[in-house]
Amino acid sequence: MNFEVITVISLAVLLGAFIQATCGMGFALIVVPVISLLNPVSLPVTVLLLMLPLNAYVAWREWSVLDKTGAVWIGIGRFMGTFGGIAILSVLSMKSLSIFIGLSTIFAAVVTWFIPPFNPNKKAYISAGLITGITETTTGIGGPPLALTYQYRPVAEMRATIAISFLFGEIISLIFLAISGHLFPELIYSTLWFLPALILGSLLSQFIHNRINQKYMRLFVQIFALSSSALLIIKALSK
Repeated sequence: MNFEVITVISLAVLLGAFIQATCGMGFALIVVPVISLLNPVSLPVTVLLLMLPLNAYVAWREWSVLDKTGAVWIGIGRFMGTFGGIAILSVLSMKSLSIFIGLSTIFAAVVTWFIPPFNPNKKAYISAGLITGITETTTGIGGPPLALTYQYRPVAEMRATIAISFLFGEIISLIFLAISGHLFPELIYSTLWFLPALILGSLLSQFIHNRINQKYMRLFVQIFALSSSALLIIKALSK
């Protein structure tokens, strides 16, 4: 990676970390399309590695309001979904994976506009975990199914539960990616370039995470996800 690529990805990481630590989701929706355009070979490993400290921080900060029951059922579904994600990674080419990432992100963003209010139950938790396991293992994007499940719960509870679910799932995905031969030392080393931006974005969220207008921030994430994913698909189809 050259300096320009590192700079652009770092800016995306800073913004994504700020939004994720503030709203509970958004990091992967912002960072994955940018990395897919500039350094696709590092997906999903770079995103999964960066989200480990990010979600550990959010889970620690919001621990007192964690939905422990929901997190357990999500974890079960998340574990099962990992195997589906590994299977997809094994059969898709880089072009097909880019299109899959773009379409998955667009679908997830659009769905969040139309789902009606509901109270999640065990089936909803497991289903959200299962879908997250598939999409996060293949692309690094896993927030939308969990955000859909918790979008009508208190924001702090959503942040805490999504963070701990992500943390568990990312560890599982990285273990299986290593076993299946998708985790390389050079990817781990290159991820270190983006840690300063991740830390800065996380710390900035501390000052406004209880004040920011969640509705408008969520809308921004969705618009960014749609536009960057559309660009990713266009680029993949033009190859």
